[in-house]
Amino acid sequence: MTTASISATEARSSRQGAGRGRFITLEGGEGAGKTTQLKRLVDWLQGQGIDPLVTREPGGTAAAERIRALLLDSANAELSADAELLLVFAARADHLTLCIEPALAAGRWVVCDRFTDATYAYQGGGRGLDRSRIEALERFVQRGLQPDLTLLFDLSVASGLARARQRSAPDRFEAEDLAFFERVRAAYQEIAERSSERVCLIHADQTEAAVAAAVKASVTQRLLGGA
Repeated sequence: MTTASISATEARSSRQGAGRGRFITLEGGEGAGKTTQLKRLVDWLQGQGIDPLVTREPGGTAAAERIRALLLDSANAELSADAELLLVFAARADHLTLCIEPALAAGRWVVCDRFTDATYAYQGGGRGLDRSRIEALERFVQRGLQPDLTLLFDLSVASGLARARQRSAPDRFEAEDLAFFERVRAAYQEIAERSSERVCLIHADQTEAAVAAAVKASVTQRLLGGA
C-alpha cells in the first residue's frame, strides 16, 4: 500500500468547516482478508461521496515505514518484545502527528489498516507484555484519540496462516508458531467483547462478497446514521 501522509497546511485546506472526520480501523490476524476488504470499503465510501485518507500501521509516514520494514524483517528475529513495543509506538506517534490527526481535524475520513488494537493483540497477547505498559504508551502517544469504528475480521488461525503463507515468504511475524497466533486471536476477541460499542466483529470465513456486505452494513449503521 502506498504511504499516506498529509501536511497540516493541506489538512486545513481540505474540507474546511466539515467538522472532525471519521476514523475507521481494520483489524484481524494474518490472512483474515483485511487488505482486500479495505480496498472494497474505500471504493464504496468514494461512491458515497467520501474520499478517505487510506493508511496503515506500522507505517503511513516515511519514518514509520522504515520502522515497519525493521519490524517485519526476519533478519531481526532476536529483537526483544520491549524494543518491538517501543518501535510500534514510535511509528504511531509520527503517524498520528503527520497524517491521522491533521486529516481528522480537516474533516477528512481516515481508513487505517491496523491501529492500537493490533498492539494489544500482537505485543500484549502474542508476546505476553503487560497490558498496563501498553496502556501507558497509548495514553502518552494518543492523548485520548480512539477510532470511531473498528472492523475486526475474525478467522481461525489455521485458515488465516494458510492464506497468508500462500502470498509470499513469511515475514518476522508470520514465522511465529501456531500458539502465538492463537494468543493473538484470543486477545482480539477479548477486545471485541470489552469494546463492543466501537468494535464490530466480522466473521471472515464467509465469501468475500458477504464479508463486504457486513462491512458496509456496519459502517452505514454506526457512522452514516443508518442511511
